[in-house]
Amino acid sequence: MSWLQHTFQEYPELAVFLTLSAGFFIGSIRVGKFSLGSVTGVLLMGVIVGQMDIQVSANVKSVFFLMFLFAVGYSVGPQFFRGLKKDGLPQVLFAVLMCVVCLVAPWLLALACGYNVGQAAGLISGSQTISATMGVASDTINQLNVSAEQKAAWINSMPVCYAVTYIFGTAGSAWLLSSIAPMMLGGIEKVRAACKELEKTMGAGDPTQDPGMRSAFIPVTFRAYTIDAQSTAAGKSVKQLEAELLQRNHRLFVERIRQKDKKLVEATPDYVINPGDEIVLSGRREFILGEEHGIGTEIVDVELLNFPVENVQVFVMNKNVVGKTVKALRAMDYMHGIPVQSIRRAGIAMPVYPEAVLERGDHVELVGYKKNMDKAAKEIGYADIPTDKTDMIFVGLGIVLGGLVGAMSIHVGGVPLSLSTSGGALIAGLVFGWLRSQHPAFGRIPEPALWVMNNVGLNTFIAVVGITAGPSFVAGFKEVGWGLFLVGIAATAIPLLSGVLMARYIFKFHPALILGCTAGARTTTAALSAIQEEVQSNLPALGYTITYAVGNTLLIIWGVVIVLLMT
Repeated sequence: MSWLQHTFQEYPELAVFLTLSAGFFIGSIRVGKFSLGSVTGVLLMGVIVGQMDIQVSANVKSVFFLMFLFAVGYSVGPQFFRGLKKDGLPQVLFAVLMCVVCLVAPWLLALACGYNVGQAAGLISGSQTISATMGVASDTINQLNVSAEQKAAWINSMPVCYAVTYIFGTAGSAWLLSSIAPMMLGGIEKVRAACKELEKTMGAGDPTQDPGMRSAFIPVTFRAYTIDAQSTAAGKSVKQLEAELLQRNHRLFVERIRQKDKKLVEATPDYVINPGDEIVLSGRREFILGEEHGIGTEIVDVELLNFPVENVQVFVMNKNVVGKTVKALRAMDYMHGIPVQSIRRAGIAMPVYPEAVLERGDHVELVGYKKNMDKAAKEIGYADIPTDKTDMIFVGLGIVLGGLVGAMSIHVGGVPLSLSTSGGALIAGLVFGWLRSQHPAFGRIPEPALWVMNNVGLNTFIAVVGITAGPSFVAGFKEVGWGLFLVGIAATAIPLLSGVLMARYIFKFHPALILGCTAGARTTTAALSAIQEEVQSNLPALGYTITYAVGNTLLIIWGVVIVLLMT
């Protein structure tokens, strides 16, 4: 054991990777619907590993923390700035007010309980489940005019309070918003009914919908048929056949035609289908199954079915599409034969209803015959071509510029105030993420790379925090006691329940939006999933993205504010 301790002390990087590995494993263990999550798992493992008195350079956590914050800003930047427009202002204002409550409630509770600066920062970070607040608070503490010993004591007390309050902050938030909040809105049945009513106005349940209209994926299929004299297609043009099928609520398309002499011809609208022709139909599987006997005899023909079909992610950019409904988009000529598979906004899956409005920067997933896709993608915006390369010029420049701005300080009453390099990186991420949405030809960060920046960046920072605080963790826990858990419950519940009341009586949002906006302002994705499951609707996601962007920004900045308030 002494050899292992000596090795980790000499090579602290190994201790960091041990903490990450074990922490992710612990965080993945589920008891019913509850799990600690990777962040808490890594923190607790870091505390255990830290008992071996391992010294890790503070620069390690700084590098990974800056990377994480830039990725956060990059992800939510488009929605953050979109929310500043007229139609998003009510949700922005709601998120700001709720975030103020998220700051004030833990602050007042910390004062009432006599907590120090670090304990207050840990309380707000854990109860609001925003781990990055600890990093920003640490940077701010390091700027204070106090002794190095005092700074270390405050910073080391943060993870204690974070760990104790994070558990209810996560699980409790999901329970409060999925169970208690609907009761405050008239009961779960009333909320479900309101969601169903709103879904109807948005066209949900229309049998003519394309794949992706509900959470269970419905694959698009391509099937080949031989046309005989008795076929409903014989003697009709391609346009007439598709129109006849659509009248029966079967949105199917003729993609390819091979004539009786085995010559492949283009499926133009005016082409008349003759007995002996072989055609390929595309569409939802159940629609084709319902028509196969009337169309003809199905055949398996590699040559006929061997043609390129693409799934393409397209940025909504063109002004002729921004603000249109999904139904209006489908009616465009260039969308012939192309179903809308899914829509994602700020990484969140949106319900794809006919009356759902497309916004600039949305990711629309299209699937269809390759020859049609290029034109459709060009008309909608910009095709996000899959790549595994990250634009590191963009990333590196963004972090440097943000860090330089954040490092600038002003003196108020002799106290130096600044965003710190971490706050600057977050702001830079917001701006650069917005620039990417406006000019998607540059600044790409693929989803896997963004996951690494977000998860590995944050958890490496947390691992170093846990290892550094390990030796003093037990003493710190004895100091705050189990009463902190009850304080954490109050710090979590007060903002959430206040948010529901504000959204209902002040902003008068729809019940589905009330739940989504409240979850978004508190940046609790787990709660959003629980809400959607409980109300049996995806509509709460419509209120999540803008408030999430605002909440993710303000709650991190509160790391600066809580330190200033407590000092």
